[in-house]
Amino acid sequence: MSPENWTQVTSFVLLGFPSNHLLQFLVFLGLMATYIVTATGNLLITVLSWTNRRLHTQMYFFLWNLSFLELLLVTVVVPKMLVVILTGNHTISFVSCIIQSYLYFLLGTTDFFLLAVMSLDRYLAICRPLHYETLMSGHVCFQLVLASWLAGFLWVLCPTVLMASLPFCGPNGIDHFFCDSWPLLRLSCGDTHLLEQVAFVLSTSVLLGSLALTSVSYACILVTVLGAPTAAGRRKAFSTCASHLTVVIIVYGSSMFLYIRMSEAQSKLLNKGVAVLSCIITPLLNPFIFTLRNDKVQQALRDTLGWLRLTAVRKLRVTSQRK
Repeated sequence: MSPENWTQVTSFVLLGFPSNHLLQFLVFLGLMATYIVTATGNLLITVLSWTNRRLHTQMYFFLWNLSFLELLLVTVVVPKMLVVILTGNHTISFVSCIIQSYLYFLLGTTDFFLLAVMSLDRYLAICRPLHYETLMSGHVCFQLVLASWLAGFLWVLCPTVLMASLPFCGPNGIDHFFCDSWPLLRLSCGDTHLLEQVAFVLSTSVLLGSLALTSVSYACILVTVLGAPTAAGRRKAFSTCASHLTVVIIVYGSSMFLYIRMSEAQSKLLNKGVAVLSCIITPLLNPFIFTLRNDKVQQALRDTLGWLRLTAVRKLRVTSQRK
């Protein structure tokens, strides 16, 4: 089609939702419950880490940043899904679609960098304990988190700009429940070869680079832990890393599935499944895997609940005395 005959698409239609009304209702209830639990859990961790002094350490600084990131990630995708199911309006504007796609991959890329930084933090805490406070000071932690966010912002910017400049002349139906890049590229009537190459190089470098740092860090941790003189020391070291390693396996494992070449139908199904895992299930599991099972977090939660209960009792007493 010649450029003069292009009619630029101004909106897309999200087609990745079930057509059966009963199934839609069940999906809506499941998504709503999942979003409430995910948002509450990650927000609780963020607030506790900010307000409770016992959690003002390097590890929990990284954890609350991860929780905040997961909260943003699930918010970018799920509320729009709920609106689509509730209203039946599957349309999303071109600009909103590009913004949603950018934010999704920005947060996902930042997640990789942040997990790599957290693995480095655990390596220094276990393998270099005498130098840990010096090497991983509060200023260094802030710089590492800031660098993770800036890297995610810049890494995804170029592919998003290239995608936004592509011609979309119809059809406009996205076979997904949000604006993922792969189904969007399939709808473009222009040459997507350059964008696909750029996206492949950038995504591969992020995935393999952060995975290499994480793998080396945990290999060193494993050697140090196995060399610990006491069983209690080994258990303590393993317990501090098991939660992080669980999330690392889920995040990297799901992402690597995207590089498996399958048939078109299998690829669509796989992309949807991986998207559900990365933007819904992982943020849901994060509070339970990482922190809510942690003794310090549980104690911080009890302290906060005790303070709230005491404050409420004092207000009731003051109110009753005034009466």
